[in-house]
Amino acid sequence: MDVRSAWTAMVREVRNLGATGIAAMAISAVDAALWDLKARLLDVPLVVALDAAHETVPVYGSGGFTSYDDEQITEQLAGWVNGGIPRVKIKIGRDPGRDPHRLGVARKAIGDDVELYADANGAYGPREAIEWAHVLRGEFGVRWFEEPVSSDDLTGLRLVRERAPGGLDIAAGEYGWNPWQLEAMLDAAAVDCLQVDATRCLGITGFLQAAAIADAHQVDVSAHCAPQQSAHACAAVRRLRHLEYFHDHTRIEAMAFDGVLDVEPGGLLRPDRGRPGNGLSLRRADLERFRVA
Repeated sequence: MDVRSAWTAMVREVRNLGATGIAAMAISAVDAALWDLKARLLDVPLVVALDAAHETVPVYGSGGFTSYDDEQITEQLAGWVNGGIPRVKIKIGRDPGRDPHRLGVARKAIGDDVELYADANGAYGPREAIEWAHVLRGEFGVRWFEEPVSSDDLTGLRLVRERAPGGLDIAAGEYGWNPWQLEAMLDAAAVDCLQVDATRCLGITGFLQAAAIADAHQVDVSAHCAPQQSAHACAAVRRLRHLEYFHDHTRIEAMAFDGVLDVEPGGLLRPDRGRPGNGLSLRRADLERFRVA
């Protein structure tokens, strides 16, 4: 019942290992499970146990992999838009020579009124990233440029942010292992919006701590992936931008659980206040074929 005390004890125990990598992800899993269990024992939804600030959580459709052909990009992005999501993201950076064509296909698929995002996964150096920032914004109306350089390069991120055209937000942080690592990114003024991953950043407790630090820096938070895990925590973040509705994760979540949240018109997830905990129940029979032990 005392989740934060358990979190503190777990973080203390990995002092010599460091609260990063496998240790951070293990703590994240246990912390999320404890929050869910506490809410179920209290017979309240997790969104209530976390003292939510919002009723709904905006999402953006995320996929557009570099391996997709034009038809796959069009089908996926248009499908999200037709399903009511007004913002979508594609990957760039693996084949820069083809990326302008892919961005054109994406813009045509979604129309002019939908926000288009681009994720480079740290593919560029700072100078190249600055050039791409102007291309993305000027030619394709991109609003969000994610990891233009490695998220470890805080100086490079800040340089890109300072020289990017107006209307283009620079985002990073999904690889942050803990709140204090993300604090360094904020102190460096490296991002316009901080990404935080509850499955990586020491769980829901770490996620909310990172969000509080971002709030103190007057920076919005965008949650990285795992929408069914993250929706309740996102609702408790005051300066929430949105949650990544990632193609692979949504597919697996729908296979694994009953109680999965559907996207509402306007691209919103509404945490279920009628079910205790995170509202999910494992579809054991459907998952039995994946058992390894």
